[in-house]
Amino acid sequence: MPKPCPVVHFEMPYRDAARAAKFYEAAFGWQTQKMGSDMGDYVLLETTETKDSRPTTPGEINGGLFPYKEDYPSQVPLVVISVEGIDAAIERVTQAGGRVFGEPAELPGIGRYVAFQDCEGNGAAMLQPQM
Repeated sequence: MPKPCPVVHFEMPYRDAARAAKFYEAAFGWQTQKMGSDMGDYVLLETTETKDSRPTTPGEINGGLFPYKEDYPSQVPLVVISVEGIDAAIERVTQAGGRVFGEPAELPGIGRYVAFQDCEGNGAAMLQPQM
């Protein structure tokens, strides 16, 4: 049995990046940072105080927005779970009855990331942080 893996991030799809960023800034005071096309047009959401892009308060997490795409496996909010070894975690997810979507993507300066679906059809993702 692996040690517990914490939820470290959340993600939600958007259809209009500027509109979504403006909403979360106005509704909750979150800071947003639009990433370029080289980062998949991702929008970072800073929901809490950070240092070096990491939350400073234990238990608090930040998130992001990703473009809605018809062919993407999940168009619903996702939690992102930190894992020490993504290859071993993929094996555990598969053996437990889940389905992994593709191969892990290398996110520059962040780590290896892959989305999956649990045995109940819920979407989530795993991240092996870059050390």
